[in-house]
Amino acid sequence: MTDNRKVKILDTTLRDGTQSEDISYSVEDKIKIAKELDALGIDYIEGGNPFSNETDRAFFERMKGERLSARLVAFCSTRRKETAAEDDENLRAALCADTPAVSVFGKCYDMQAEKILGVSLKENLAMIKESVAFLKTAGREVIFDAEHFFDGLKSNRKYALECLKAASDAGADIICLCDTNGGSLPEEIAKGVKAALKSTKKPVGIHCHNDMGLAVAGTMAAVEAGASHVQGTLLGVGERCGNAELSSLIPNLELKLGIGTIGREKLKSLYSVCRRVAQISNMSVWKGKPYVGNSAFAHKGGMHIDAVMKKSESFEHIPPDAVGNERRYLFSNVSGRAAALFAARKVEPSLTKDDPAVSRLIEKIKKLEDSGYRFEAAEASLDLLVRKELGRYKDFFSLESFDIEENYALGVCASTADITISVGGEKKTASATGIGPVHALDKAIREAVAAEFPRLAAVHLVDYKVRVMTPESATAATVAVLIDSTDGSRNWSTVAASVDVIQASANALADAYDYYLQLYGKEL
Repeated sequence: MTDNRKVKILDTTLRDGTQSEDISYSVEDKIKIAKELDALGIDYIEGGNPFSNETDRAFFERMKGERLSARLVAFCSTRRKETAAEDDENLRAALCADTPAVSVFGKCYDMQAEKILGVSLKENLAMIKESVAFLKTAGREVIFDAEHFFDGLKSNRKYALECLKAASDAGADIICLCDTNGGSLPEEIAKGVKAALKSTKKPVGIHCHNDMGLAVAGTMAAVEAGASHVQGTLLGVGERCGNAELSSLIPNLELKLGIGTIGREKLKSLYSVCRRVAQISNMSVWKGKPYVGNSAFAHKGGMHIDAVMKKSESFEHIPPDAVGNERRYLFSNVSGRAAALFAARKVEPSLTKDDPAVSRLIEKIKKLEDSGYRFEAAEASLDLLVRKELGRYKDFFSLESFDIEENYALGVCASTADITISVGGEKKTASATGIGPVHALDKAIREAVAAEFPRLAAVHLVDYKVRVMTPESATAATVAVLIDSTDGSRNWSTVAASVDVIQASANALADAYDYYLQLYGKEL
């Protein structure tokens, strides 16, 4: 399907995204994310509200020295009641941010104007008109965020549209309709967009919240109804249940509707940019997230794997590399030989399903699974196993032994790990203290290998899980430790099992670093 239109994208991760419960950005964080969004090809980057907090003010000040292809946007509200626009501090702060564009929000819901702002409907219209005109006179591109527009349309249709007209008449360049409460159905969004397009000749945009899980669907309905400006956050973070996630919207528009956004070439970097933004945000990309999740193109059922290996579109709606992701076949008791063959072919492409090495690999995996290993969520450990079985393993280092000493004080465990590793036949020792044994082990391994393998400085643990595999054994149970690691661009998982959780943790940590070296070698 091809539409031949171009939709402009505004990312509000640095403004609306910061209102998410678990998000808090420093100035440096915001600068890094802005650069990632710019590299992705986002048209507008909404940086925050310079009137509301010092972090946003400092961010805009720092960004004055940065060159972006995207248009940086400051955010503000319409003037306060009974205050001239030129005297309003929040409008003046938006201009002091010195951005090429400003988003100014105004109430388009009669109840909100009268009960929340405490102004007459006439005064609210004046606040919208005078604020937009003031910003335009200062030479800014102005995006009017029509707050609560869809609720206003239900309550007082005539007045909601008058609010849009007030902004349009004052010179607003874009009229963005906001489903502020996230309570509008996609068909209601589409009708609202069509009504707005009849009332103004200005481009119409859409800003949806995800309170019903319909932000992406509502945004797509708006675009199909004629909206040409889309707002959202890259990973869907935002107030309450979040904003429309651009990681889904952008490929949906590009690949499903044929509507231009960032372009097909930039789209190939979507997966890696999402990983880097997630890392800066101190969060993980949910593995089931469409397009960019690690499970988005993961196949576990044997029949599915066999079909995909023959014809990928049999169980994939797009090629994974279109968004920078990759196909994964998960080895389990329901995938069998097909998954083992795929894992082996990633290391040795010439292998066939009847090759004895594949049978040996399957037997090896089954024995390890009997001892508590689970490889379906730990493809990095499976890759190491394949390399060793096929003679393609490079011996960079091995963890020979370790000793843990734990000291508890005021409920905190200060652990010291003493380890011995072997590098090129030479024994090396290291000692490190951390918060708990796993942290201490991680620090000790890093210290031991840092000089020899400086590239490992890029690798960080992002998740740590422990599963009890034999609960009937009570405190003597076998546990599996699953570790997720990242270098900022890609994620991988390793697993190890033991009756000793510290031993399993040490092995899984060592495997995480070992896998990275197998892929990239020791050099920077």
